[in-house]
Amino acid sequence: MVIARVGFGHPDALQLIEAVQEEYVVRYGGRDDTPLDPLMFEAPAGSFFVGYLDGEPVASGAWRRRDDVEAFGTTVTAEIKRMFVVAHARGAGHARTVLAHLESTARESGAEAMVLETGSEQPEAIALYLSSGYRRIPSFGHYRWSPKNRCFAKPLS
Repeated sequence: MVIARVGFGHPDALQLIEAVQEEYVVRYGGRDDTPLDPLMFEAPAGSFFVGYLDGEPVASGAWRRRDDVEAFGTTVTAEIKRMFVVAHARGAGHARTVLAHLESTARESGAEAMVLETGSEQPEAIALYLSSGYRRIPSFGHYRWSPKNRCFAKPLS
């Protein structure tokens, strides 16, 4: 898989963002309405990436800087957003590859920890994060009051 940094409004990014939104409808009964400004994913505040197999966009992942979420004693954190792999490309390790890329690029930008918000209806994502060294932290973010909210963090040092 080739991973490319693209803008939040890039056609391939928009295609994958819509696909992940459709997945949320299936799993949660509605779209994710977390407020996201495309500028959050422009350097140095963040980055958006698309993974390609033979030129086809099959995976996405992004991070944005957060200074209001503490993890492992620091607020110099980056939050993972829009991690997704299309159904026909799942099971081949692409999510793990995108996750490692997000961690690496966030670390290079100065982030000291990665944080993320997911939900109980995404057990595959939770398993990926736990197996990659993430630990549960107190809920934060747009859905922090939801009983389905699950938040995790990992130090980047």
